[in-house]
Amino acid sequence: MNPIVIIVIAVIASILGLGVAGFMASYVLRQEQGSGRIREISAAIKEGALAFLGREYRILAIFVVVVGIILGVVPNLGWWVALSFVFGAICSGLAGYIGMNMAIRANGRTAAAAQKSLNQGLRVSFRSGAVMGMCVVGIGILGLSILYLAFHNNPDFLKIIPGFGFGASLVAIFARVGGGIYTKAADTGADIVGKVEKGIPEDDPRNAAVIADFVGDNVGDVAGMGADLFESYVDSIIATMTLGMIATFSITLDKSLVPDMATAWFLPMMVAAGGIVASLIGIFLVRVGEKPQMGALLNALRRGTFSASILTAIFSFLAVYFLCGIQGYGINIFWAILAGLIAGVLIGESTNYFTSYVYKPTLNISEASQTGAGTIITRGFANGLMSTLPPVILVAIAILVAHHFADIYGIAIAGVGMLSTLGIQDATDAYGPVADNAGGIVEMSGLPPQIRQRTDALDSLGNTTAATGKGFAIGSAALTALALMLAYALAYTQAAGMEMTDFFAHISLLDAHVVVGLFLGAMLPAIFCAMTLNAVGKTSFSIINEVRRQFREIKGLIDGEARPEYGKCVDICTKAALKEMLAPGLMTVATPILIGFILGPFALGGFLLGAIATGFILAITFANAGGSWDNAKKWIETGAFGGKGSDAHKATVIGDTVGDPMKDTSGPSLNIMIKLMSIISLVLAPVLAGFPGLI
Repeated sequence: MNPIVIIVIAVIASILGLGVAGFMASYVLRQEQGSGRIREISAAIKEGALAFLGREYRILAIFVVVVGIILGVVPNLGWWVALSFVFGAICSGLAGYIGMNMAIRANGRTAAAAQKSLNQGLRVSFRSGAVMGMCVVGIGILGLSILYLAFHNNPDFLKIIPGFGFGASLVAIFARVGGGIYTKAADTGADIVGKVEKGIPEDDPRNAAVIADFVGDNVGDVAGMGADLFESYVDSIIATMTLGMIATFSITLDKSLVPDMATAWFLPMMVAAGGIVASLIGIFLVRVGEKPQMGALLNALRRGTFSASILTAIFSFLAVYFLCGIQGYGINIFWAILAGLIAGVLIGESTNYFTSYVYKPTLNISEASQTGAGTIITRGFANGLMSTLPPVILVAIAILVAHHFADIYGIAIAGVGMLSTLGIQDATDAYGPVADNAGGIVEMSGLPPQIRQRTDALDSLGNTTAATGKGFAIGSAALTALALMLAYALAYTQAAGMEMTDFFAHISLLDAHVVVGLFLGAMLPAIFCAMTLNAVGKTSFSIINEVRRQFREIKGLIDGEARPEYGKCVDICTKAALKEMLAPGLMTVATPILIGFILGPFALGGFLLGAIATGFILAITFANAGGSWDNAKKWIETGAFGGKGSDAHKATVIGDTVGDPMKDTSGPSLNIMIKLMSIISLVLAPVLAGFPGLI
């Protein structure tokens, strides 16, 4: 097929996705904004979220400029790599910014829509999430298409492409960590003082931390998550492209896997383009009746995601048929894509099983609340550890199947298959914070209990879909990071004039440098988690003391006769998050560079393997333990074991505050961490060629 025809198809798919995002945004913005009180609360959330994101992006702009200059002057890289890096950073930041801008405008409208019906509340909140989903995939494909048009004739094309992913990942790590610290510190402070100490309802307007909590949902769970999934999406495509294009020159790989460079570039793009169309169809299939039951809501989203997955499989087959044919290795590549796609769906379902209060694991955690917070924490953490079994097995099977049919190229394109339905997966994830904010706005506005019941149903579903989205993102991160590591190995061997068999012979457990790299890589995710958890703990400490101070010093506050100083908590969270995000992010960027230059390129390969393995396990554990604690609390709040205000409820609130930074700060940041270190290694491969290390 003519490359121009293919690039036009990819661009049309991306523009179609962005066009539907515009349509969804227009629909949401046409909805009623609600009462004056709803508008007032929404305006406060909007002001805080935009202020934080503006300050965060100004800091990130400095980092992007500094790193871009360094890339430009480093030998064997150059200014085109730097330009690609800056372009990737801009696209990643833009995806997060657009999604958050939609969310802060949809929360009040969702609260107003829930007054009409449950289905209308779901429609408004889900379509706002769809704006994020379609923007992530649309901007990703469009950005990569622009790179191709600009640089496909450049002899350094293979160096330029990874720069785009590096820029996207750099923005994502800071956005996810900074937003995660903000949101979970505010959430923890509001819950500990409000629910546990004062016994007041969640999102009570007397609580000084509630506005900061709402702001955090947007800057962490929307803007940070958008940048996170954007870099997952483009990194998986970049890894596949790099492996495929290098494979066309390598005698160690069968050239019939990827017959030419055009196919290497366009096959993952066509699979992703098909996923955009499939996701669009799936989004329009999501609707629900009027009974606010978790089962009905889950089925509505499943209908959309399953339909999108089936359609993506069909479109992927057509892409393979037209680009590679279905004889010989062509059909083998399709089986690799299908393996990744199926694994992604099943990982989502396994996450749903371990985190939804429809199933026994989370119900058992709720039951443990009758004996206090200690048993809640023990059962929840055990559940998180046990939940690693299905995703690890599924990823292992996907790797084996993909490798059997299409060698290491199959592993990479399996990651593309897993992420091909990101448009709708991201929509189901981004809708959750909007529903959460809507419930809080309903509470603060004093609307009738039946309206809060509807938003609570949407919020509870959002907790489950957020956990499912995290499981999906973590599974895809493992495949993508592994593909990037393989791309690093191929890029290094090509630059150093070495064969792949020689490279892998050097990554041996008999080599002390490789073993040291492996241990250091295995250690780093644990250190990263410690740093991010400590950051949330320190900031929560400040928020709790501030909320206590206001209840103590502001006369009439507890009786509802005075207004809390919401801005104080917003300011504390903003300053702390921007300060505390720097160390984990800088450590992630610096460590692979130091390992590569001090211990050498082979030790760096061992380092990446160790980081990917332990990062994968810790990320699943943290995300699912936190998700199950959160939904155990939600189950109690439906009336089980005494309902809201009971001792059992207070125990689950404590469990939830333990799980919050695990599932929304440390856990999701780990998948960015392992990909960022892998993409940095890929970018540095030409620089490290022939460099044995200092030790």
